[in-house]
Amino acid sequence: MRTATIFAAALLAACGTAPDTRMTEEPITYPETRRDTTAGDDLHGTFVPDPYRWLENDTSAETADWVTRQNAVTDAYLGKIPFRQAIADRYEELFNYPKVSSPRKVGDLFFLYKNSGLQNQSVIYVRRGIDGEDEVFIDPNAIDPEGTTSIDLMSSSLDDRYIAVNVQKAGSDWQEIEIWDLSTMTKLDDKLEWVKFSGTAWYKDGFFYSRYPTPAKGTELSAASQWQKVYYHRVGDPQEADVLVYENKSNPNLYMGMGVTEGEEYATLYVSTGTDGFSMYFHDLQSGGLPTPSTAWKVLQDGFTQKTSIVDFIPEGVPGVGGKFLVQTDVDAPKYRLVAVDPKDPDASKWVDIIPEQAELLEGVMTGGGNLFASYLKDATTRIYRYALDGTGKDEIQLPGLGSAGGFGGKRDDTYSFYSFSSFTDPGSTFKYDYASGESTLYYRPELKFDPDQYTSEQVFFTSKDGTKVPMFIVHRKDVKPGGAPAPTLLYGYGGFNISLSPFFSTSRVILLENGGVFCLVNLRGGGEYGEEWHKAGMKEKKQNVFDDFIGAAEHLIAQGWTDSDHLGIAGGSNGGLLVGAAMTQRPELFAVAMPQVGVLDMLRYHKFTAGFGWIPEYGCADSTKAEFDYLYAYSPLHNLKEGTCYPATLVMTADHDDRVVPAHSFKFTAELQRVQACAQPTLIRIETSAGHGAGKPTSKIIEEQADIWSFFFHRTGVTPGYGNEVSASE
Repeated sequence: MRTATIFAAALLAACGTAPDTRMTEEPITYPETRRDTTAGDDLHGTFVPDPYRWLENDTSAETADWVTRQNAVTDAYLGKIPFRQAIADRYEELFNYPKVSSPRKVGDLFFLYKNSGLQNQSVIYVRRGIDGEDEVFIDPNAIDPEGTTSIDLMSSSLDDRYIAVNVQKAGSDWQEIEIWDLSTMTKLDDKLEWVKFSGTAWYKDGFFYSRYPTPAKGTELSAASQWQKVYYHRVGDPQEADVLVYENKSNPNLYMGMGVTEGEEYATLYVSTGTDGFSMYFHDLQSGGLPTPSTAWKVLQDGFTQKTSIVDFIPEGVPGVGGKFLVQTDVDAPKYRLVAVDPKDPDASKWVDIIPEQAELLEGVMTGGGNLFASYLKDATTRIYRYALDGTGKDEIQLPGLGSAGGFGGKRDDTYSFYSFSSFTDPGSTFKYDYASGESTLYYRPELKFDPDQYTSEQVFFTSKDGTKVPMFIVHRKDVKPGGAPAPTLLYGYGGFNISLSPFFSTSRVILLENGGVFCLVNLRGGGEYGEEWHKAGMKEKKQNVFDDFIGAAEHLIAQGWTDSDHLGIAGGSNGGLLVGAAMTQRPELFAVAMPQVGVLDMLRYHKFTAGFGWIPEYGCADSTKAEFDYLYAYSPLHNLKEGTCYPATLVMTADHDDRVVPAHSFKFTAELQRVQACAQPTLIRIETSAGHGAGKPTSKIIEEQADIWSFFFHRTGVTPGYGNEVSASE
């Protein structure tokens, strides 16, 4: 089916616990937030007040004024932290190294993303042949000097002549699709708008894609995205001439999209109610031609409770699997398996195992050069195995260490491909993999501006509230040990949507580690690290398990002597922002700092905005049943803030163009937190402009944001980073 300057140890040792001045700061005067005492909803016999509902109107003058006043308070507070500029300077130095992606092959051309160090967006280069000279293909920085436009390559046509290009502005999920003619290296006039959550699947002289109706003016970033449909666009046609190929006229809240097998033998169609299970269908393009709204798609998997996806179609002549689909599925296999399916008789009872379910999670399968590449997770770290197309000849590919790897896939006639490997201390090396010999050779490794050999990571397992063993990675400088002075520690998690967290590199995390801090990544239930059973143990009415796991991780770190409650911070984004909000409201005394980023914080109304209805399979819906309302109301961060409680120092982060988790979540939570906070711990909100949920954020904004995050964290844990003698130990 068709992404070194090393600080001396003496300087690093200069940081440490400073005199605790956190509670002696002058009280913060927060902007007044109007409370509408009449707003609210009656849900299953319970009236739930919603005094800040007016903040849901993201285009009103009153909301804009509130944002301006809140940012002014936050900027003033952060601006007084004496070491903020030193952190920004060090982070800029760390971030300023060349970054190069794995090459992507399209015919005789190879595309790759390169960033010289501090460019706001990576530049897309093209070369003829793998050893050719790089030429600029698209430079987003030249197109948008502000750096808020991100541009990415999508799929290419079967004859390698055309490639689709995705353009997203100011962090919004809305996509514009353009087409480039690779025979002339020119952009065509084609421009597709109001596309969201869509790829492109080429067939003949065009491609399938999914789009929404044009939204009403002023509602583009907040209104529910409904009535997605699938269209076929032919190169050179205006968008209004695109052909409708699939729609559902009865349910507006469905996601849908199409794929095409490598040789354009079959079109595939998925339809889902949201972020969990989906239906999968297919259509024979060779005999049936372009599908239409009346096409009778053949069923591979119906309903929304399973995850069954077509990896590819294997042409006739391949022993054992020729003329069949290769399909990854969780049917009768919660850790997934790969099966062969005959398109002429696709009933599940006839499926044949190619790679049976294993003890570890089968995260994904790629094809390339007549091989299968199966990616497994073993305790949240990657293992890659190569197989013949019929599942024989299993051979493990030796990776550089324990971390995360991806790539290996290619077309049927390719002779080699690329893969990447990264870990907590490796920012991502690229390797060239030869299909015939099975040999890996280093293709690119960045030059680091820190010494990774000074750091180490370990994996521990702790016992959660209900007795479940939960894994956690602990990353630190080698000379930092438990049992000494409490270390500034950041606990990070996600815990939802079947998403697995593996070791990954973050340049900004070096700021914490080189100052004697500890970074902890916990693999919570609700994620996908151990398959569907692990995921379902953190869904819907079992969501409290996720928060218990996170709290259990914090208690383990304290019990083992890594840190204490005065030096422990928590952070997470999106569903991880919900995690932070729930943890800080349930156990406020456990943490010194809380940083919920673009979080889902109003669990009673999340489904009413943009893509929120798609999360109902994961969370449940307060409008649906009293049982679902009860458990959502019980942990919804906004609704569990209590007067008379001392909450941790909190920096809420959101963005004005976040149309995934609308900023109203963060606005309302901050307003209520500021009202009820019973101690001098600051409750601030940082609202980024011309940015969204996170993807495509320019380098300049990343540096500013990370400087604010780490300044706030160190300041509120009483630690002064060891950057320069001019930095005083306290204010």
